[in-house]
Amino acid sequence: MEPVKVGLLGLGIVGGGTISVLRRNATEIARRAGRGIIITHASARDLKKPREFSLDGIELLGDPLELVNHPEVEIVAELIGGTELARELVMQAISNGKHVVTANKALIAIHGNEIFEAATRKGVIVAFEAAVAGGIPIIKAIREGLAGNSISSVAGIINGTTNFILTAMREQARSFEDVLAEAQSLGYAEANPTFDVEGIDAAHKLTILAAIAFGIPLQFEKVFTEGITQITIEDIGFAERFGYRIRHLGIARRTSEGVELRVHPTLIPERRLIANVDGVRNAVLVIGDAVGPTIYYGAGAGADPTASAVVADLVDIVRAFTTDPGNRVPHLAFQSDALSYEEILPMEEISTAYYLRMQALDRPGVLADVTRILGESGISIEAILQREPVEGASFVPIIILTQSVQEKYMNQAIEKLEALPNINGRIMRIRMDPLA
Repeated sequence: MEPVKVGLLGLGIVGGGTISVLRRNATEIARRAGRGIIITHASARDLKKPREFSLDGIELLGDPLELVNHPEVEIVAELIGGTELARELVMQAISNGKHVVTANKALIAIHGNEIFEAATRKGVIVAFEAAVAGGIPIIKAIREGLAGNSISSVAGIINGTTNFILTAMREQARSFEDVLAEAQSLGYAEANPTFDVEGIDAAHKLTILAAIAFGIPLQFEKVFTEGITQITIEDIGFAERFGYRIRHLGIARRTSEGVELRVHPTLIPERRLIANVDGVRNAVLVIGDAVGPTIYYGAGAGADPTASAVVADLVDIVRAFTTDPGNRVPHLAFQSDALSYEEILPMEEISTAYYLRMQALDRPGVLADVTRILGESGISIEAILQREPVEGASFVPIIILTQSVQEKYMNQAIEKLEALPNINGRIMRIRMDPLA
């Protein structure tokens, strides 16, 4: 039987990894798919750029639209990133009746509803395992392995750059700026790291995870997003004194009031497995009613790990070539006509516990004012730590852990606390979550 011909859009790290994995494991892949899978055409912005992998046997095309329209290409693998050009190419591929594999989380999070609707009409598959958590097969696990469960929450470390930074800050007592510069030099962070450190990348991925976990449409614009740029070495140290680690998490949780979609730094108990995931690794915790808590851990980025997911999607598509479109695994786990528009809760309506750090004037009565304002706002205190003043310093740090309260009441309390004449500057607030 003739091998399936794939057209590759993008010859970067993941594109090169995909070529290498397909060639290295060609026999094994053919045994699993029932047919060989080969890259026959490829397109990239700069075709003359030196590359560390061989392009022998691959026809190079300068125009990506030519690849998408090429009659020999049966599956298009979109690995160029971005949203607008990628959307145009993917929609054209679908219009041409071609299946699509993509590693593009922004494309799926922002345009996925439109893309999947078009794919369903044309009877083609759009596979996107590599869009979330690199080589960890989390999409397949939720969509297929946990299909018998009602899933209550998905939470995880889904951006390796931020996890690398927080790990190095904790282990080496270095500043955010210093570790970010190292992450950039190692290739873990882009020259413009905004998508990573401000939580946008994680929000794209959380949008996808929530859709397949809860059967809701993709709604990136409703994800609350906060980055790690304000986290200090002091915050990490104080958290550890209380038995917590700071991780940058994406959290999707279904409650009786609605669905929580939030990305932010989070204090989690240090005994949790996910609290001990260090470096650039990813980990996702999924809780189902039948199976209970399950955790998925591994490489969240890199050439071979991400290529592993891309190739797995190619194998799935080839296996489905003879399957009636109506009997295939739905793109977002639930049948397209069964997706539900559950209410997405605004952050102000979500309840969490909090870590608060403030600089207070070292004089009697200040702590009493702080606790009074918290009490008047209906906020119960779990623990307080007041550091001894440094010689010559007028202000001392006060650390407070609170019990769970709605964010809107915490916002009101922080506004009142920052207005006190004996509180200096802004109050640092980090949300807490037991992940239970």
